[in-house]
Amino acid sequence: MSKQKKFILQESEIPTQWYNIQADMPNKPLPPIHPATRQPLGWEDLAHIFPAECCKQELDTEHAWIDIPEEVLDKYKYYRATSLVRAYALEEAIGTPAHIYFKNESTNPLGSHKINSALPQCYYAKQEGTTNVTTETGAGQWGAALSYAASVFGLDAAVYQVKISMQQKPYRSSIMRTFGAAVTGSPSMSTRAGKDIITRDPTHMGSLGTAISEAVELATTTPNCKYTLGSVLNHVGLHQTIIGLEAEKQMALAGEYPDIVIGCFGGGSNFGGIAFPFMRHNILDGKNTEFIAAEPESCPKLTRGKFEYDFGDEAGYTPLLPMYTIGHNFKPANIHAGGLRYHGAGMIVSQLIKDNMMHGVDIPQLETFEAGILFARTEGIIPAPESSHAIAAAIREAKKCKETGEEKVILFNLSGHGLIDMTAYDQYINGDLNNYQVSDEEIARNLKDVPQAS
Repeated sequence: MSKQKKFILQESEIPTQWYNIQADMPNKPLPPIHPATRQPLGWEDLAHIFPAECCKQELDTEHAWIDIPEEVLDKYKYYRATSLVRAYALEEAIGTPAHIYFKNESTNPLGSHKINSALPQCYYAKQEGTTNVTTETGAGQWGAALSYAASVFGLDAAVYQVKISMQQKPYRSSIMRTFGAAVTGSPSMSTRAGKDIITRDPTHMGSLGTAISEAVELATTTPNCKYTLGSVLNHVGLHQTIIGLEAEKQMALAGEYPDIVIGCFGGGSNFGGIAFPFMRHNILDGKNTEFIAAEPESCPKLTRGKFEYDFGDEAGYTPLLPMYTIGHNFKPANIHAGGLRYHGAGMIVSQLIKDNMMHGVDIPQLETFEAGILFARTEGIIPAPESSHAIAAAIREAKKCKETGEEKVILFNLSGHGLIDMTAYDQYINGDLNNYQVSDEEIARNLKDVPQAS
């Protein structure tokens, strides 16, 4: 067991504002556009899908700091601040001179960072008189968080969970139902989008793109219902900056500042949460921190995708979003990191990659489980398969420091625990998991279906 040193903030030190990086970016993200008119959308155009306040936050490029509502802050105090940990035993196992820190978002009752955005989204929905919310989920961390947040604010919740993830992690849907949510495997026969997907491909095991389509359709066809989203969009990343803002204070307690900041990457929520508060110092203060987004090798939109306007879902219900994408029709491999099986990157992250302010790395599935087991055996925490991508990337950087002798400070976000992912660990230990690679031909074929909306 590690001689872990934890840095913990007092309740009074919890940030009372979120950080909106859009206000400080040298090049603002391009706006979402209407798929038919190709005209930029205002917040009013999005408000028939999302809570209005979330829409305003989505397109806010002026205000760097946005107040956290008192009601949300009160709920945050149930589990925040989360600890920052120096991973001495992991450093020793690698034999690196690097100092490795992780922000532990796995300790809250929901088990992952997702609750940081679920609470404000449900709060804003309740404030405008909404009675129902709906969403998609992959591995189920977001679905569990949204189901709980809906129950806190007295809302009915309906969750579309990616079918393969529902089979791989059955207890996540049980958690959602325990909190009172209705849970449906996606694609399903309960929506027009789901029926069309199943008609085209009867064996389709689902993706975040299919589940988003079904949830958006339900929201737009159900009275007094709003759609909530667990990643990708700007307002979700905004809410998650509570992570990095705490980590910034905690790194100061440790007397260090990160040379490298790492987060796993599906749509960008936990990566933006840990990275954006530190990135503002690169933008405003001349710091030179390196930012790395760790994505699955089987879903490589950051490293092999194309920057285009594309749909955020498979059926084409969403606005066109400016993103790095491998095509909204991309069918990801059935890896166990269900929260990372998404075809596109968020608008802010896409612009930051365009501007060379961060970069992505692709991690094979077997390397992520090797990293997760090393982390478990040294630090005593079994990480979620999604989080293990960040751990694997941190280990890569620590090994580079071992080769060069550099004493770099590495910070990564442990976005969630893996205690409901033990089937995946059993399969890895038994030698039953594989790596999945995507061919250039497959990516090119899917990119042909991206709308031409330069």
